[in-house]
Amino acid sequence: MALKFQYNKTFQQQLNKGLKVRENALPTLIAKESALRTEVKKAKEQVTKIGQELKKQYEKQKNTYRFWSELPQELITVSDVNISIKKIAGVKTPVLNNVEFEVKRYSVFSQAPWIPSGVEILKQLATLKISMELAKKKVEILEFARKKTTQKVNLYEKVQIPEYKEAIRKIKRFLEDEENLSKSSQKILKSKLAGAEA
Repeated sequence: MALKFQYNKTFQQQLNKGLKVRENALPTLIAKESALRTEVKKAKEQVTKIGQELKKQYEKQKNTYRFWSELPQELITVSDVNISIKKIAGVKTPVLNNVEFEVKRYSVFSQAPWIPSGVEILKQLATLKISMELAKKKVEILEFARKKTTQKVNLYEKVQIPEYKEAIRKIKRFLEDEENLSKSSQKILKSKLAGAEA
């Protein structure tokens, strides 16, 4: 932002206020950026952890794939995903509370005996997949907030604070020069008046 300035004390006071606001906000922004950086790292670790758990579960089921064709179609569906919001460094992030499933009625006698445990496996896998999606979303939200905070820190630190200081310095110098000119012109005037009276 290029500052349009006026060379007067009122504008200098406005600049001093603006500078103070930015200088006071900067430590908070730096702390927020640091906290967000840490939270992004934690969230990415969570994504990795869930990914490993999913992989482990799929590995467990690797040799049972032929049985899954016996599972009645649309036997189990996700009926609800309960999510709450948690603020991290002032940023709203999603938290998975639980996943609710709807299991259609089926005859225990006409179906394979492994179906109830198959339903539990599907519930577990679906919950992990939903957890993974939410964890990825959390990373995305935190990463975006961190980038915005970093931009603001850089704007204040590298652009606005130096601009404000430079503008204040220029106005100060201008006002001092103006005062010195005024004093010297008064001296010249006095000495001329004194010379005229003599």
